[in-house]
Amino acid sequence: MSDLSNASKPLVTSITRRAGLAALAATFAVIGLTAPSPSFAEDKKAIKVGIISGEDEDVWRVVVAEAAKKGLTIETVVFNDYTQPNEALERDEIDANAFQHKPYLDNQIKTQGYHIVPVGYTGVWPIGLYSKKHAKVADLPEGAVIGLPNDPSNEGRALHVLEHEGLIKLKDGTGILATTADIAENPKKLEIKELDAGIVGRSVDDLDAAVVNTDWALKSGLTPENRIAQEPVADNPYRNFIAVKAGAENEPWVKTLVASYQNETVKAEFDKVYKGTGISAY
Repeated sequence: MSDLSNASKPLVTSITRRAGLAALAATFAVIGLTAPSPSFAEDKKAIKVGIISGEDEDVWRVVVAEAAKKGLTIETVVFNDYTQPNEALERDEIDANAFQHKPYLDNQIKTQGYHIVPVGYTGVWPIGLYSKKHAKVADLPEGAVIGLPNDPSNEGRALHVLEHEGLIKLKDGTGILATTADIAENPKKLEIKELDAGIVGRSVDDLDAAVVNTDWALKSGLTPENRIAQEPVADNPYRNFIAVKAGAENEPWVKTLVASYQNETVKAEFDKVYKGTGISAY
């Protein structure tokens, strides 16, 4: 500031007003060339990444260590539900998040108008049909009560699991955001109960079976032995990924972030934490 103040004062009494203004303009021109642009996001050396609480915290501790080796400092910001990380990213409260699949993001963009893009896959958690009362799908009785997650992307995903197992048939052309209104045939007269994704796994004891996201199944104490069906892994559209605001996807720190996740060290921790219920997807 002192340099600018001096530059605006006449250096000698013979300097005209025009010359003084020219000198001031020249000073600002030099500052403009040397001062960093406020949009130099590509030079970030420290970022915040939103994740969901639970097992993923263990995986991201290893990611943080891998990023540090590459000169990138990561602070993980832990959320307790699926709606917060995208809202925080859209508001620039965090720089990236890692918790969602494309059908979920597509629905969030459609309903909330977010400007968020995927930049690197992490893992896939095949959603499963769990039961503590029946050993296999064929044992489900007529009128069985089946729990499903009630958010748009996961409800459709769950209904496709039931269709894959021959329990229902959806209307022709039904996409991944199917709802119970899209059920065309229900030969066993299943009673469908739509529940919050965080509750459906804990409700298995009171149901004949429930379709539960793998992370919530782990939190609910369900085991692979309780799983009587699972969605196919091949060509699965529900791979999770790291996401950033649109426009940042080609910045160097993003590539470093993705590389810090997609490596054998993190994969080993991922396999240890998820015990085979999740699969690395890159």
